[in-house]
Amino acid sequence: MPRAHPQLISAKLEKLRPTQLTVGLAEVAAKRLEWKKLKRKERAAAIDHHWFPSVLGPDGDYYIVDHHHFGLALLQEEVKRVSLLVLKDLSFVDPVTFWNVMNFNQWAHPYDSRGARRSFEAIPKRIVDLPDDPYRSLAGFLRQAGGYAKDATPYSEFLWADFFRSRIASDLINDQGPKLQAKAMGLARSQEARYLPGWVGPIVN
Repeated sequence: MPRAHPQLISAKLEKLRPTQLTVGLAEVAAKRLEWKKLKRKERAAAIDHHWFPSVLGPDGDYYIVDHHHFGLALLQEEVKRVSLLVLKDLSFVDPVTFWNVMNFNQWAHPYDSRGARRSFEAIPKRIVDLPDDPYRSLAGFLRQAGGYAKDATPYSEFLWADFFRSRIASDLINDQGPKLQAKAMGLARSQEARYLPGWVGPIVN
């Protein structure tokens, strides 16, 4: 019988399937630094109190629908098991139906590092195989710096990444120092960005 309600389970982190095509590796590195600062008991508490929202898919695989950056950081720190919040059991449907339901619920984001939509089959099968999108790292850092507010909109950071992608040249994006972040902050507070989730720029009448 399909599960009717979300439930918490323990799972092997390396076995979890991603539902997006990229991550910002600079943001993953920042999360690793935060992890390294924690003491042993603090790390155990962090694992106990953090859950990855997921969907059970065909062939019994669990697909995480958020927290990919933290998951990759934990894998690189050799964490073995994590808690999952299973949102839905879709193990009984065929793959096409599975991805249709994932798409309908905004539980998948098949866009590559150029912002182009790809097929769901292009999504890597392992979290460790997710390639870098430096614009996604920039979007994550800007949110932490107050460039825009955290928002419940699914994949909102990727919307911001695409905004920066069209305004910051690719030959500048890899050096994410103060100069680039200042430029991105100005763009984030501009009227051009007012359609984006979490925008906190000045309102112009």
